[in-house]
Amino acid sequence: MALSKHIKDKLDKLRPNFPTLQALVIPALHEVQHETGMVSEDSMRDIAEFLNLPFMKVREVVTFYTMFNKKPVGKVHYQLCGNIGCWLNGSDKLMDHMEKRLKIKHGQTTPDGKYTLSKVECLGACGSGPVLQVNEDYNENLDVEKLDQLMDDVFKKIDAGENNIGRETYNPEVWP
Repeated sequence: MALSKHIKDKLDKLRPNFPTLQALVIPALHEVQHETGMVSEDSMRDIAEFLNLPFMKVREVVTFYTMFNKKPVGKVHYQLCGNIGCWLNGSDKLMDHMEKRLKIKHGQTTPDGKYTLSKVECLGACGSGPVLQVNEDYNENLDVEKLDQLMDDVFKKIDAGENNIGRETYNPEVWP
């Protein structure tokens, strides 16, 4: 997959705002993931080539951050923090609950391809855990009741054919 003209144009427009080409790696990865749903090995190579960086400089970012999907995920990607702060506040119980509701284990996608459930390390909101990221949107201070309401709302949106679930806070047009 070669980088699309849209992504190349966006990165060229961003270049003057960043001190180095390496600083453009995360915006480039976000753009690729937004466009394709994931960041493949080929797209990492394309980003590295476009930014004139070694492949490993791009790959190390993708493998460090859980926000980048290295394989296809469902239309809705539930990512529940399992780090100590969230775990102490019950994220393990929420994971069990979600696995039962979705009839999958974490790391899996439902057979219809609609939902993926992942256990991730720190989402950076330790003071308000447990935290669940639904696509790009954070949901904090969750308990089973709040989780059920959130999941019910998502199910209704999916059944209604909505395509922008959990992407209310992601707006790549904000970038220059």
